[in-house]
Amino acid sequence: MTTKGAISQFIENYYLHFNAASVVDAAKEYENQLAKGSKMLVSLAGAMSTAELGKIFAEIIRQDKVQIISCTGANLEEDIMNLVAHSHYKRVPNYRDLTPQDEWDLLEKGLNRVTDTCIPEEEAFRRLQEHIFKIWKDAEDAGERFFPHEFMYKLVLSGVLDQYHEIDPKNSWMIAAAEANLPMVVPGWEDSTMGNIFASYVLKGELKASTMKSGIEYMTFLADWYTENSKDGIGFFQIGGGIAGDFPICVVPMLYQDMERTDTPFWSYFCQISDSTTSYGSYSGAVPNEKITWGKLDINTPKFIIESDATIVAPLIFAYLLDM
Repeated sequence: MTTKGAISQFIENYYLHFNAASVVDAAKEYENQLAKGSKMLVSLAGAMSTAELGKIFAEIIRQDKVQIISCTGANLEEDIMNLVAHSHYKRVPNYRDLTPQDEWDLLEKGLNRVTDTCIPEEEAFRRLQEHIFKIWKDAEDAGERFFPHEFMYKLVLSGVLDQYHEIDPKNSWMIAAAEANLPMVVPGWEDSTMGNIFASYVLKGELKASTMKSGIEYMTFLADWYTENSKDGIGFFQIGGGIAGDFPICVVPMLYQDMERTDTPFWSYFCQISDSTTSYGSYSGAVPNEKITWGKLDINTPKFIIESDATIVAPLIFAYLLDM
């Protein structure tokens, strides 16, 4: 058996109660799920790519500790933006003290703020736009249609961005995913920056909306993938909340109830890291047991909720899985 490293030993020795204990319990059960042959879906919400989760998540992908990803359009593109524009990002440690005028000044400098980190408009957004438009257009001219993540895979594998790399490519989870051709769903892609840019080309008559495969097609793809891969179980590891988690988890009740495939297995594991506390009608803050009533989880599904900051917790769990 592989000996756990210093980080794993530290959390086992000192993370003994409350949210800390849940971190260890969730990490051990994630490891147990993989050991018994289950697959794992990881969902990425929030701004985890801008938080540079790729520095460890890329290795999780390379070591086959995740078999499918659900992520927001923002996380899809922001990993690549960090790859090509890292030196132009600006950190704002005193973001809590900014006035409306300070925020306006950042806008005029082309710096779009995500908490304490500003993404540079020209070096990130427009640099990607120049190259991704050509890939969109070439596909349309050839009568081809692809999913948003498939276009992004084509972009990072084409080599056109190599000239701009500002971080070690091994720290980009999108490069790792593209090289593995990892299955992915990107629900609500339209509200991302690249989604907005694509919509602008549709409005200008330069692209057809149909060139981009839709969310319904993502759901039908996921339904087929789940059906083909759920024999030994599929776990659900949710970072944050929102559509990145709610969209894919619904595939099980859709297959079971709407398709009447009553032999469809429930998700075999569930863990959510969220700073959304239990409240009125909040999906992100719902306790896992609520998902039983929707036909997503079984009574005996191992369930974990870690009420904490995912930028702190997710790297620790991934470090445990990597025996760090």
